[in-house]
Amino acid sequence: MPQVTVAIQGERGSFSEEAAQTLLGRDARVLPKETFADIFKSVAEGEARYCLAPIENTLAGSVYENYDLLLENDLHIVGEVNLRIVHNLIAFAGTTTGNLRQVYSHPVALAQCGKFFKRHPKVEKIPFYDTAGSVKMLAERKVVSAAAIASRVAAGIYGGRILKSHLEDHSENYTRFLLLSRKAATPPGANKVSIAFSTRNVPGALFKCLSVFALREIDLTKMESRPLRGHPWEYFFYLDFAGNVKDSRCKNALADLSEVTDFLRVLGCYKSGKRRQ
Repeated sequence: MPQVTVAIQGERGSFSEEAAQTLLGRDARVLPKETFADIFKSVAEGEARYCLAPIENTLAGSVYENYDLLLENDLHIVGEVNLRIVHNLIAFAGTTTGNLRQVYSHPVALAQCGKFFKRHPKVEKIPFYDTAGSVKMLAERKVVSAAAIASRVAAGIYGGRILKSHLEDHSENYTRFLLLSRKAATPPGANKVSIAFSTRNVPGALFKCLSVFALREIDLTKMESRPLRGHPWEYFFYLDFAGNVKDSRCKNALADLSEVTDFLRVLGCYKSGKRRQ
């Protein structure tokens, strides 16, 4: 079997890599990229078979940039995974909790560990571009009295030592990742559909769109709106719902929706991800 390549944003050892291995197995080869736009591009140009994009976090909310990239690129959602985010305090030789003065990490990770910093008011929070990247930087520069907040995988890759685990303020901290491919595929057991649509900004328009699901008792699991560029106060709507595009209920709902929208695109039909501890 050829090795599957999946593009991720950030350095090796990021939560995206952990999610990729959870979904695709330990043999999957991750291809680190600097930006979210880069991971979409790597799949569109054939450099990677898949990319894994975080789309929402239970504490920080939606990743709006990736919602926009879903429409800007002709890729298809073929899977998802919900990863439990555990923040670890990672340091190298000479650094202990007693002499700790600086902690590096992504701004979102730092914000999710507020209680730790309240207990250690003399420790300075320093934003960095990536959680795993902050561990890599400390390993290269051999900074004493500094640590990083990142995944357990990052500690293993860069030879760091975990000083403290579970720094996150809330244990119910999950990130949902979407697996994207150039080819559309409906895997066995697919039970979730993601779509994007736009409609005229007139009274009752959105109600008509949503009623095609309500009348068929189709469960809507997520809804998001993004600005329609070049059209002030008009929006694209992203919708996730339970079902399969091959089911008659879903087929009929989408057919009716197409009649009351200006634009409709099925982003993918895939198997809903379970919570991963």
